[in-house]
Amino acid sequence: MSLEKISAILDKQRLIENMVHSQAMPKHELVEDVVHRQHLAELQNLLVKLDAEEIAHVLTALDVADARMLWQQLTTSQEAQVMPLLDADLGHMLLENKEIDSFNSQIHAFELVGDRLQQIGINNRKELDNIKPVWIDLLNPSKAERHYVGVTYGLELPDPEDGTDLEVTSRFRIEEDGDIVLHANFLLDKSGDSRSVPVTFILHQGILFSVRNEDLPVFRLQRLRARTQPGYVSDCLDVLLDLYGADVEYSADSLEDIYGTLGKVGRQVLSETISDTEAARILSDIAEEEDLNGRIRSNILDTQRALSFMLRCKLFSASQVDDVKQIMRNIESLNSHTAFLFDKINFLMDATIGFININQNRRVTQLTVFGVVFMPINIFAGIGGMSEFSMMTHNIPWPIAYGAFVVTMGLIGWGTYLGLRHLETRKLKQASKQVLLDRDNA
Repeated sequence: MSLEKISAILDKQRLIENMVHSQAMPKHELVEDVVHRQHLAELQNLLVKLDAEEIAHVLTALDVADARMLWQQLTTSQEAQVMPLLDADLGHMLLENKEIDSFNSQIHAFELVGDRLQQIGINNRKELDNIKPVWIDLLNPSKAERHYVGVTYGLELPDPEDGTDLEVTSRFRIEEDGDIVLHANFLLDKSGDSRSVPVTFILHQGILFSVRNEDLPVFRLQRLRARTQPGYVSDCLDVLLDLYGADVEYSADSLEDIYGTLGKVGRQVLSETISDTEAARILSDIAEEEDLNGRIRSNILDTQRALSFMLRCKLFSASQVDDVKQIMRNIESLNSHTAFLFDKINFLMDATIGFININQNRRVTQLTVFGVVFMPINIFAGIGGMSEFSMMTHNIPWPIAYGAFVVTMGLIGWGTYLGLRHLETRKLKQASKQVLLDRDNA
């Protein structure tokens, strides 16, 4: 039923557009464009109502020209659902002339020209057939784009998000056809939004494929170095090692930022007084740096496992093995720094919580002092409220009697306060003398 409807719409559109094209009228091109847009809108409204299986059936039944035109009207999500249902040859034919959506995805290929990498922006899928790359980088590709690139080079490109749930032993593996698949996490350190971004690497027939859903500073740095520095890379393994090495450097820079932030926090914590508001802000800063430090430690350990796996596979040349060992030494150095930062974070956290407890104890002490000072006054006030007091002062005018009563209450409170201050001063003097004696004995 869907095939008949779409075929009828296409036939009607061709008939009307031919009639408009053959007639002479003012603004002929504008009218043709409006009619064409109306027909496309009608076709898109029908495609929205169809499921993936129906669309795949229609595409298979139509001729090549109509199938290509119909494919152009599908949304990205529809492409992703329909592509696995199509024959490989048909899918290749439909995708080869479709433009890449540059707003959502970017595909870059890198060829080795002389001793430098040359970057080639892939705007049309057919352009992949005319290059010999050593690295193909896919940024936020759709499922259809991953499928086409995979079909072009004879492999399957997964969504990098699918690799985050794999066990550690499955994150690095060798496929039956000899391809090496690596699932890695790269650090993205943004102010207030630091996180790990999953990246999938596949080494296939001398080409490195990298698939990721977010832009990363490490990849931008690698592209810049490879283009500007002669002899920076010689094959796909060099590219992969440099990406891992750049990620370790980026993690080291982030650790330096953590040191700077904790230094500022430490100066605040070790100041004489900290309010509860300042303490809450300090705890928030410490928690953020602790999360970033843990993320860095997890990522560099993941890099260390990946490099160890590739060493066991004996993929590298002698010079590349030296590069791997240098990266491993850098990782060991960063591990000691992350361990030290964890200890410092725990110390600052305990110190900040200690200041919060001191502030609470100070308020409790103030309440205790007020309670002790006013306790005798409350007792005396209770006596003054008894009927016996009125009986004892019935011959004395009430202003004089109660005035003297209030003055006596004030004197009792003041005397209690002075007594507490004297005891506190006496204890401080005894503590100071003890400190001096201990210092002299030492």
